Amino acid sequence: MDEVAAEAWNISQLIDELRGFQLTDRNLPLAFSEERHLEKIDGIDWERQIWRMKERMKTVSVALVLCLNVGVDPPDIVKTQPCARLECWIDPLTMSGQKALDSIGQALQTQYERWQPRARYKQSLDPTGDDVKKLCLSLRRNAKEERVLFHYNGHGVPKPTTNGEIWVFNRTYTQYIPLSIYDLQTWMGAPSIYVYDCPNAGIIVESFKTYATQHELEYQQSIGASTSSRSSPSGSALTPSFSECIQLAACASNQCLPMNPDLPADLFTSCLTTPIKIAMRWCVLQPTSKLIPKITLDMVDKVPGNITDRKSMFGELNWIFTAITDTIAWNTLPRELFQKLFRQDLLVASLFRNFLLAERIMRSCDCTPVSSPALPSTYQHRMWDAWDLVLDLSFGQLPAILKGTATYKNLPFFEDELTAFEVWLGFDSAEENPPEQLPIVLQVLLSQVHRTRALELLGRFLDLGPWAVNLALSVGIFPYVLKLLQSFAKELRPLLVKIWSKILAVDTTCQADLIREHGHKYFLSILQDPLMSSETRTQATFVLSCLVTNYKDGQEAARQGSLVSVCLEQLGDPSPQLRQWVAICLGKLWDHYETARWTGVRDTAHEKLYILLKDPCPEVRAASVYALGTFINAVLRRSEHANNIDQPVGMTLANHAATEASPLVRKELINALQWLLMAFDVAFATVAAKETQSFPESQSSNTLPRIANRDRLSQPDGGLFRRVPSSPAINNMVNSPNAMTNSYSGSLGALPGLGYGSVYVKIWVALCQMETDPFPEVAQMCCTVTGYIRALVKERDTIDQRNSSISLPPSPNRGVPLSEENTPTAYQSGDFQTKLSRNSATNKNRRKKVSVDESTDKNYQNRKPLVTTNYVTWSSKQFVKKRDEQGDDPESEKYYEREWREIRNKGIRAEAHEEQKRAITSKVENQVFHSRTAVAPTMLQLHPYSQHIVVAGNDSFAIWDWGTGAKTTTYRQKSAINDFKTAKVSDLQWVNGHDQTLLLVAAEDGSVRIWRPIPGNREPSLVSAWQAFSNFKPKQVGVITSWEQWTQTVITTGDTKLLRLWDVQRELKYADIITGTDASVTCLDSSYSGLSLDISSLSHRRKSTENREPTRPNNQTGYIIAGCSDGSVRLFDRRCSPQESRSKVWMVHTGTVLAVQLQDNLVISGSSEGEVNFYDIRKNDALHSTNVIPKHLGMSCMSIHRSANIYACGSVNQFIGVYSLNGSSLNTIRTYEGFMSQKIGGVNCLNFHPHKVALAFGSADCCIDVYNIG
Repeated sequence: MDEVAAEAWNISQLIDELRGFQLTDRNLPLAFSEERHLEKIDGIDWERQIWRMKERMKTVSVALVLCLNVGVDPPDIVKTQPCARLECWIDPLTMSGQKALDSIGQALQTQYERWQPRARYKQSLDPTGDDVKKLCLSLRRNAKEERVLFHYNGHGVPKPTTNGEIWVFNRTYTQYIPLSIYDLQTWMGAPSIYVYDCPNAGIIVESFKTYATQHELEYQQSIGASTSSRSSPSGSALTPSFSECIQLAACASNQCLPMNPDLPADLFTSCLTTPIKIAMRWCVLQPTSKLIPKITLDMVDKVPGNITDRKSMFGELNWIFTAITDTIAWNTLPRELFQKLFRQDLLVASLFRNFLLAERIMRSCDCTPVSSPALPSTYQHRMWDAWDLVLDLSFGQLPAILKGTATYKNLPFFEDELTAFEVWLGFDSAEENPPEQLPIVLQVLLSQVHRTRALELLGRFLDLGPWAVNLALSVGIFPYVLKLLQSFAKELRPLLVKIWSKILAVDTTCQADLIREHGHKYFLSILQDPLMSSETRTQATFVLSCLVTNYKDGQEAARQGSLVSVCLEQLGDPSPQLRQWVAICLGKLWDHYETARWTGVRDTAHEKLYILLKDPCPEVRAASVYALGTFINAVLRRSEHANNIDQPVGMTLANHAATEASPLVRKELINALQWLLMAFDVAFATVAAKETQSFPESQSSNTLPRIANRDRLSQPDGGLFRRVPSSPAINNMVNSPNAMTNSYSGSLGALPGLGYGSVYVKIWVALCQMETDPFPEVAQMCCTVTGYIRALVKERDTIDQRNSSISLPPSPNRGVPLSEENTPTAYQSGDFQTKLSRNSATNKNRRKKVSVDESTDKNYQNRKPLVTTNYVTWSSKQFVKKRDEQGDDPESEKYYEREWREIRNKGIRAEAHEEQKRAITSKVENQVFHSRTAVAPTMLQLHPYSQHIVVAGNDSFAIWDWGTGAKTTTYRQKSAINDFKTAKVSDLQWVNGHDQTLLLVAAEDGSVRIWRPIPGNREPSLVSAWQAFSNFKPKQVGVITSWEQWTQTVITTGDTKLLRLWDVQRELKYADIITGTDASVTCLDSSYSGLSLDISSLSHRRKSTENREPTRPNNQTGYIIAGCSDGSVRLFDRRCSPQESRSKVWMVHTGTVLAVQLQDNLVISGSSEGEVNFYDIRKNDALHSTNVIPKHLGMSCMSIHRSANIYACGSVNQFIGVYSLNGSSLNTIRTYEGFMSQKIGGVNCLNFHPHKVALAFGSADCCIDVYNIG
């Protein structure tokens, strides 16, 4: 006993000494906190916006109609003196009338050609009505369905009439002839754009709309008349769309044109065609121009440069003007209208950009330009202030430049706007308030100087989520970034790849554009570049996977670009995201594309993907399974070679299912194996028929007897199947398409027997085991797949019965074709139905060589999946969803919550430490909680930090707040084996107790489930689940567990001969340790089990004068201690191999071991005989043994406090004893507190608080209580 006391003293001293080793809760890793556990496996739910115009249009013809009548003023216009005279910047009075008219016409054409040089231009100078008609009809005939522009200058004719008529001349120029807008619409057709530069131009716009409606009504009437007379209507069969025509008018219906002599007479036309020149002239005429002295109108006309040279003053001003007007329009107009006016037609876009300037300038002259469609007012937009600043800065350089004493310095406009955009990204990045600088950022992409910074900021903007990507696409990012793929600049590669990954994650319709421009080569080169970061190569891989998704041209282009070999080279990359997307990319490449599959076969791609099935990252394993599934499905015509490849793939996938703890991967396994079932449905139907032939058809396919029959399938001597070295008969059947199609159209029972070692039997058994998966989605998917085969078997049996009842005597070689009435309706299979539908003539000649029916191949190629998953679309979310950085933001809610929990936990541990010091001298007799349960509790666990206690009884568990007495959560578990039965809870563990807590629940059916309690919701949500042991048969304790927070390990055992260790970070089984006994393991502990609950003991492991970070142990270190029902206590050393890990066995107890705990080198155990033993793991014999409860009273349960050197024992004789480690009794609990002092029931379970000296117990009278130290 002295040795026990000394060892216990050493532990206490060790705890006190190690308080200097500073650790916090943040040093403990969190389990089940990845995105796959926190969200539904589904794609991002966003509404794809239409950014790509349905049809691009061009203005291919331009009619320039000038009615100037030089030298003669219109009769209804009174001009001021002096008056504006310039037309197209030409003074008509300085030359003869006809020469001036020709010069003005040619100048106007030149001004338009700057914006659309490829259009066909026709001038009509002082025309007659017939001239206009011929011109319009000719241009419409040549333009066909494209747009035609009609520019009308009516400065030499009267104002438009109130009936919507404009004026032209007679042939002798002695009269003004009215021209109806109705006739003009008829000649011009649609689509068209009209520009009216004349007084009272708004009248024309209003009349145009009236006549457009009249045209449409007349067309409808003609359609009705032609229908009644059964004759085709004259003219085009398309409904006229005059209402969709675009109109730009210089002023409203009651306004005259400006007559300022410093401005041109055609001010509206000048704004539309020479915006920079008129903007500078107008700016000089403003009062604010006095701030820039020595700038005259003559100097403005001499601004150096041209419109195409962005390095010159004139070119940069035009570039900035384009960015500013685009920005004003994008921030003011509805998105659909912006796309129509500013992105559909280059000439229309230029005219409307310049129209915004026209509104600003002409409003200053008391004119209001009119447009159709109408635009909101923009002349006071704040971006015009930026334009004024640009002009001021330019004018400041102009005198020196004209004198030749200085060169032009580029303006800081774009740099300043990028800075503003960067500020927005840092402070105001919200969907409700999009950045107004986005069109400017796109314009900056044209500049090599600022391109890198612009791409970087654009990438940051796209990080905000799908809405940001849609916004960038709507503003016109696509052609810019597509053209940049031709750049060889290496510094742009990571930025462009990131942007393209964002775009394709939202909209995959860009495939054709990228393949047409050979963009896939750009991303292939990046994937092969070892100098690129793993993140960039991952994004490039994602882009390539999008290019080959359901797109044959993309698949062929990528295959020719050696995508298979390039991807296979990346399978060993350290980055899990890259490994994941390389596998997905391969799966997408050969999905429904057999040519790429055989390319992969030549490179043994499927065998190289096997390595990823053991990858530590579940997402990578799921990607590998997905790729192997599409690899199987890629075969369009089955052959012996293809079957010999696919069968081992199926076996590999089936064998992996038993070691997989991730529901994500198991769903992909079922999704992949379904293609084997559909390809070899005859073989699997034979297996299913053999499985169920001993049971009535009325028996449910999900009941326990079928599971028992499945056990017979998996046994060599089961009687139904014989073990054979190989299965040539079935291989010949399934490997030959002719044999599959023609040889076995009779009863399935007539098929050759399948050996126990057959591939199909093993795959079928693996699938049947997943039918009982504890994760509902996995079980449902598997039942759908296996139900498909069982439905075919049942249908065939029904047909055989009908055949045998009709045909007497039966003919074994004659098949009965299925009629439409007999066709299965629950599940459809093109292959199987074709095989069942063979007629008798085919059966009589089946010895002859018959080719595969073409309909079979067609059905096989177009077959639909039985089940689908959203894994790939869910994986794509990482490239587009908003990055959640709240956890690291010290001002975020998550940060405050975590900091609050750390402070709370630290306070509770400090308080608990004080309680532990006086645990030996005080009594645990203060009742703080009492409640009744519906059933007698069988186990319970106190939460380490919050006042929560979880209690389980039979198949249910519930969580109480033992501070308030309220029940917060309750749930009844269903069995994984049968939906009609429930699973009795066999163990409970708190997971992530120091943070957001989860609950681990083990059940007698061999399952382990992870639940997340939801505040305010009575039912928890399922986070993860897996089958710890398949075909598990509970005998005494079911499944018991030990949770190690520090190593992220779940140790499972119980009524089995194994200790199975699961790495929950990888979600894989990584070791099976044989217990060495047939007895059940009844209790379990390990070196790090306590650390998962009490971080204080971790922080007190060794005193250190250095402030160093702790080193996290791996899951292959430490000890495991197990108590068994035969009374043995067994010690396992995880540093050894599983076969050699059993290092000690103490056979001291004579009854079942109820509790065991490992405290450094000390082991404490207690048995049902009332005996408590102490061991030193370095010695073979027990240190001390004591009987705390007499044998005849019986000990039912026991709990050992991990830090307070006390333990408690419960008895069926209605009392609980609390003892110190030296064996002395501290106190006994026999009655409940209260007036009547009722005696407690027989104790079923009890447990100490992980930190505090508090004891919870449940009794047979359906009560739970919590006592703490007095």
